[in-house]
Amino acid sequence: MNRFLSKDFLSGLMFIAFGVGALWLGRNLAPGTTVRMGPGYVPHMLSYIMICLGGLIAVISLFSVGEITEAPKWRPITMVTIGIVCFALLFESTGLIPALIALILIASLGGEEFKITEVLANMVVLAALCIVVFKLGLSMNIYIIRGVW
Repeated sequence: MNRFLSKDFLSGLMFIAFGVGALWLGRNLAPGTTVRMGPGYVPHMLSYIMICLGGLIAVISLFSVGEITEAPKWRPITMVTIGIVCFALLFESTGLIPALIALILIASLGGEEFKITEVLANMVVLAALCIVVFKLGLSMNIYIIRGVW
């Protein structure tokens, strides 16, 4: 029974569940063929790949020898999830930079060690990269800071 509670087996099941969920959500999209791809071709193929990888991970975990169970670390999972939710809520109302700062700060609190200089460096580098990639490179119509740029 312990093998069915291993991290690898459960993550394989999660991959399978996400793949099946994506197939179900994209069930109305026409996949088309390899030569004439429809709007559902890439989502369907990615879903099949995810299901296959999940099955492979789950099967390999049943036959592998090693550490079987380890308690999940809830703090990182919780803080990263809260950070992503805050980013999603702040993005439209405040812009990219404030939402990104909130995401990085909250997600950093989930780590074992918190160094403010590293967090500030991450904020600066990721903010610059996001501006270069999304605003300048892809010319996306997003606010960097709402009301300013």
